Amino acid sequence: MASSLTKDAAGQENPVNGGKTFFGHPRGLATLFMTEMWERFSFYGMRALLVLYLIAGGPDAKHGSQGGGLGLSEGNAVAIYSVYLAMVYLLAMPGGWFGDRVWGPRKTVAIAAGIIMAGHLALAVPGQATFFAGLALVALGSGLLKANISTMVGHLYDGPSDPRRDGGFTIFYMGINLGAFAAPLVIGTIGQSYSWHLGFALAALGMALGLAQFLIGTRHLSPRSSVVPTPLAVAERTAWLRKGLIWLVVAAVFYSVVVATGHWTLNWALVPITILGLIIPTGVLVRIKRDKELTPVEQTKVSGYIWFFVAAAVFWMIYDQGGSTMSAFGETKTADTIFGLHFPSSWFQSVNPLMVMALAPVFAWAWLALARRSREPGTMAKFSLALMLIGASFFVFVVPMGMASDGTTVSPMWLVSIYLIQTMGELCLSPVGLSVTTKMAPAKYASQMMGVWFLAVTAGDCTTGLLSIAGVDLSGVGIIALEAAVAAVAGVAIYLQRKKVVRLMADVH
Repeated sequence: MASSLTKDAAGQENPVNGGKTFFGHPRGLATLFMTEMWERFSFYGMRALLVLYLIAGGPDAKHGSQGGGLGLSEGNAVAIYSVYLAMVYLLAMPGGWFGDRVWGPRKTVAIAAGIIMAGHLALAVPGQATFFAGLALVALGSGLLKANISTMVGHLYDGPSDPRRDGGFTIFYMGINLGAFAAPLVIGTIGQSYSWHLGFALAALGMALGLAQFLIGTRHLSPRSSVVPTPLAVAERTAWLRKGLIWLVVAAVFYSVVVATGHWTLNWALVPITILGLIIPTGVLVRIKRDKELTPVEQTKVSGYIWFFVAAAVFWMIYDQGGSTMSAFGETKTADTIFGLHFPSSWFQSVNPLMVMALAPVFAWAWLALARRSREPGTMAKFSLALMLIGASFFVFVVPMGMASDGTTVSPMWLVSIYLIQTMGELCLSPVGLSVTTKMAPAKYASQMMGVWFLAVTAGDCTTGLLSIAGVDLSGVGIIALEAAVAAVAGVAIYLQRKKVVRLMADVH
């Protein structure tokens, strides 16, 4: 069948409406679906091992568990985990910038996949230096990839009004969770039960498969994905290189002095990153809002988008503790058998993606059914519900934490229940947030706005990281209950302001 081609905003032919389809969507969605699935397989496989590896052999490790880790306390492990995740999402902003101004989304994704693979290979080499170098490479590569691959999904459709757009992002989101589900079962089992470093090597293999699949299927993508929307002029490129080198030299000199004078501790790296992770998102939103080149309608949409950003930051602050605070709880205070079957604690990390795959079609069907009756909740109402659900999950978490305070191990079903509540909240917020970001993004900041969306995760994780660095016990009942209350109150506040935000959204629905 001949493909019917449409012209995009740049006047280029875009094969979005004809030829072979992928569940009724453009064929290129299959390429991006598989690429993201394998990237998430590598990412979540390593994430399932991260905190467990950091505490293995340390004071908070489970008695009789595999040694060979870094032997850190749970507090330090949570801080490192939070800062690592924050860096992944912080680097999504410059990743979007590279897509917009240097390489274009398609080339940026290919380079990013190679960097991620190199990072996992570094993690597979024993040693603390290679471990932290590997973390840095994975964070850098993930940041470059995240914003640009989501932007390429948007390129497959005929603008924000295409009725298939939200459904396309939901299918794409299923790819994320298919990889995330399989990773702990494969990488987690091998890494936790046999060899940490073999597990990290399997993550590298997953990313290699993703890169190969992307290069093979790249012909199905929109031509827009190869275009650099606003390329850097020669003078701009030179100025950016000069600034980058200056800051690199300043950092190298500063940290050389710290090490030489014997003052070096891990906090010299963690604290500046967490502070930057709170300052940069604020600065980026202010800069975009004050850009005089934006039209009045775009300015209004940015004002409305700030509400979504703040709500998402609160949500991710709690949600991402599923891989740190809750992971450590699953390892040390939760029974590792169910119906007589023994399982490694890393398997808990498969619960959420399994539930996403099971519930995402249900949520998509429900939104569609409600839309036919003109009763579908608005985006703000969905965000409000997400915050209330994430708060409820931590109110539930307080119960098993209290039960385990005397050394008793609790039933695995407690964590399963908490992940279920969090998954329902995630489905109200994450795919909807990805879609609304592409709809509300000013044309000048197309890829960069996807980076802004991920900065909400950075802000949430940096808040958690700062609390851990400051010595706050995130596994304490009091702090868990306080976080739950903050989320619930934020959910109510968002709901009460929904009509105001809808007006700011202009023509976006």
